[in-house]
Amino acid sequence: MGVYTPPFSVSAKAVRLVAEIAALVERYSIRMEQDDALFLRKANRIRTIHSSLAIEGNELSEDEVRTLLEGKSVIAPIQQLQEVRNAILCYDESEKWDAYCVNDMLRAHGCMMDGLCARAGAFRSGGVGVFAGDKLIHMAPPAHMVPTLMQQLFDWLSTAEDHLLIKSCVFHYEFEFIHPFSDGNGRIGRLWQSLILGKLHPAFLHLPVENMVYAVQSGYYKAIEESSKLADCAPFIDFMLEEILHALQQATAASPPLSEFESFIVQCIENDASVSAKQIAEQCGKSARQVEKYIAELKKKGILQREGARKNGRWRICHPQKQ
Repeated sequence: MGVYTPPFSVSAKAVRLVAEIAALVERYSIRMEQDDALFLRKANRIRTIHSSLAIEGNELSEDEVRTLLEGKSVIAPIQQLQEVRNAILCYDESEKWDAYCVNDMLRAHGCMMDGLCARAGAFRSGGVGVFAGDKLIHMAPPAHMVPTLMQQLFDWLSTAEDHLLIKSCVFHYEFEFIHPFSDGNGRIGRLWQSLILGKLHPAFLHLPVENMVYAVQSGYYKAIEESSKLADCAPFIDFMLEEILHALQQATAASPPLSEFESFIVQCIENDASVSAKQIAEQCGKSARQVEKYIAELKKKGILQREGARKNGRWRICHPQKQ
């Protein structure tokens, strides 16, 4: 008996999108090697975690996710704080996991859903459906079939000769179709697609695709629904490839790399969001006026934003991209 193959077709649109993504990913990789790469990766991680959880109803803001990532306290419902802390740990651990290993996925689920569901790290034992809001768009297969279906899916992933971009989308859709866990399927499905894409190019591990999906959630669920009706995940492949391309286009259209002194200012503000230009000047030996000029440029680039009054306000570090 041969390896199970999920039912899917590749549209002309998908072929074009694969070519466009392949042409952009090297440029994105170069972008992620520039002087501000560490800052970019941190900003992308914050956006990824915030967006993936927001899709599932978590109400914490990007700033609050950033605060938790920095080990500081946030006042919010305990469950929502737990979701963010779990996701931070899960993404920190993600590069240790093999995208082709079903047991690593179980470990990832255990990390992501620790304290949030009774079967964290284990496949579900009961029925479950895929919902868009209150609307049921897909009833998942019976629980007793899940281990076999998941092993078949991983076997296909590791042996099929299709392009990894296509395989990552097919896997994501089939994963959501099987819905192997009692909770946390959406966030694990999106994480695992990133891990699969990381096999194609490590730069994909730092691409905030979840942020794009969050902006067009209705399209995400519509693509799942259309694929289920067709018994062919071509609509979902087209949708996800388009979002990956959009994420790359936005990332490669980023502002020029920060100068050494601009990076120093950003680092000072990361350490203390209420720091003043005078205090930064005292740390680097420049005048407060010179620091203020650099800060003004960083604000123009969309990297810094002032919140609150001049004396009692705080700096907010935004994603360093053209808006």
